[in-house]
Amino acid sequence: MAVAGIDEFSPVFAIAVAAELAGMHPQTLRQYDRLGLVSPTRTAGHSRRYSMRDVVQLREIAALSAQGLNLEGIKRILELENQVSALGARVRELEHALADELLARPGRRVFAAGTAGEVVSLRAGVRAERSNQVVVWRPLRRS
Repeated sequence: MAVAGIDEFSPVFAIAVAAELAGMHPQTLRQYDRLGLVSPTRTAGHSRRYSMRDVVQLREIAALSAQGLNLEGIKRILELENQVSALGARVRELEHALADELLARPGRRVFAAGTAGEVVSLRAGVRAERSNQVVVWRPLRRS
């Protein structure tokens, strides 16, 4: 939720405040910045400004470090998490585009899976036939 134009990505915290919120020393934040684990925004005077998202990431780094991971391993995990988030956003974007396209073109063909796994073409508004067979399973009796 954004308040007065501020959201989780707004760079509002100076390094001392971000370090306190993350439970770390400011020098640790500088080291993580140099290593690329967190990338705060810079002001015109080159001061670091951290967002709430940066603070959350710093806490995650601390938790992973406490579990015994080294900084290179942590960096790789963060890169993969960011990649997964980006791919998830792209999937949602494509799902919306597909839904918009389907709504814009009513009457197009619809496909379903048949009982044997084959692809069945259906007219829009028609349901696929379903099997109403009942299968009873009885365990083998051992003597």
